[in-house]
Amino acid sequence: MTVTVWGENLHEKQHEAVQKVYPDGMHNAIAAGLRELLGENTTVRTATLDQPEHGLTDEILNSTDVLTWWGHMGHDKVEDGIVEKVHKRVLEGMGLIVLHSGHYSKIFRKLMGTTCGLIWRDDDLERVWTVRPGHPIAEGLPPVFTVPLTEMYGEFFDIPQPDELVFISSYGGGEVFRSGCCWNRGRGKVFYFSPGHETYPIYFQPEIRRVIANAAKWAAPTTALGIRGCPHAVRGWFETNPNLGWEKKS
Repeated sequence: MTVTVWGENLHEKQHEAVQKVYPDGMHNAIAAGLRELLGENTTVRTATLDQPEHGLTDEILNSTDVLTWWGHMGHDKVEDGIVEKVHKRVLEGMGLIVLHSGHYSKIFRKLMGTTCGLIWRDDDLERVWTVRPGHPIAEGLPPVFTVPLTEMYGEFFDIPQPDELVFISSYGGGEVFRSGCCWNRGRGKVFYFSPGHETYPIYFQPEIRRVIANAAKWAAPTTALGIRGCPHAVRGWFETNPNLGWEKKS
């Protein structure tokens, strides 16, 4: 499996508070957690906004099984052509993990077809509740864990009904949020996970790293990526099509 960790890497360059928490960038912290938990059979690489084609060249995208996405202050700086390429790859089967403020990225809103808006507030304790303990993304996680310093994200979260809801979060002010959501888009899988504010060391927390690693394994394609389009089928085609593995019965 090959995972590409995409990050804006803007806050880390411009804000001293973020530099102190993530001196090597959030993208490298996320990548380190994936390498630690997924092991040597997984290739983990990074890409950032300031690279040519935002680091998402055809060569990179075509060899990526799972793409993680963290964005915030640079959503409008992402070229529409790159969004179209990522969208196409998801429909072909590439997994996509959207993190924290990536909820408002061009690619997530395009895949969801909604505004993806929410309410927010700084500085609050977050409890992440596992509401589907049998799901692969919840493997190895407790029924509830705490993120000591976080940013509150609250409902209404303008997203389509998730195909699967794995986590919900609650906050000190009484708010709740659908913080771990899964969708299928074309042949690809999409997972959104909300904890990850840039001024807090959330991506060093073991439970957070476990969620992202589990999500990468869940989202990885199980068959070759690609879409056949709309081939014409003649009567009886299914009886002789060798790709289906069916046998004609007398």
